[in-house]
Amino acid sequence: MKLEDIAAIEQQLYYTFETKEFLIRALTRKAFAQEQIQQGVACQDQELDRILGDAILKAILVEMLIQQGCKSREAVTTEKSRLESRENLGKVLEAMKIQQFIRLGKGEKKQGIGNQSSVLGETFEALVAAIYLDSNSYEKTKELVIDLFSRTAAAASL
Repeated sequence: MKLEDIAAIEQQLYYTFETKEFLIRALTRKAFAQEQIQQGVACQDQELDRILGDAILKAILVEMLIQQGCKSREAVTTEKSRLESRENLGKVLEAMKIQQFIRLGKGEKKQGIGNQSSVLGETFEALVAAIYLDSNSYEKTKELVIDLFSRTAAAASL
């Protein structure tokens, strides 16, 4: 990944990575990584980061919704489900205009899955993990995630 691409992504995230590898890994799909490994190039993918990012995102959203006045478990659960849906997370990522930097496998590119909400949502989750791992701070991650949501039309009701 080119340095200017990393700089453009960081500008959209309003976050500068100390460890650029966290960002690159978050943008790397498993198929791309496997193709690189087959060519003898070490490459990590976003798969485990998506799991961590999903868990962190759930905690941030619950905390945010309670702070915003959701008074019942049902209200929190309903709104959290809407916000964390792959479709909504995909819209948040699209608003950042960084989907062209997702590293897809050749087959994925041919299938045109780079703009599918599931791919975008998974990548958003991986980015949450990357920010968390790089900053070593839940609070910093929470601040950035809330900012990203507030900058998108997908979260206009917040």
